[in-house]
Amino acid sequence: MNLDSEQLSRVIEMAWEDRTPFDAIQRQLGLSESQVIRIMRRHLKPASFRHWRCRMQGRLTKHESLRQPGVSRGYCASQYKIRGNK
Repeated sequence: MNLDSEQLSRVIEMAWEDRTPFDAIQRQLGLSESQVIRIMRRHLKPASFRHWRCRMQGRLTKHESLRQPGVSRGYCASQYKIRGNK
């Protein structure tokens, strides 16, 4: 699991997003849910990691198979920040 800083940042961003399922992270970046959890544990402060895990526990939108059929997007339209060119 060799991620550059931009990929690492993207994994963390996607993991924090309530509506981005772990399945989408796996499709886009090839990381399983357990790998994402390890990354979050390693790169967040302990309190931030605990807060994230509490948020993810039981959140149906983080698993595509548990989502309601009406949830078709991986994110809320107002959730994404505008990215500037580098």
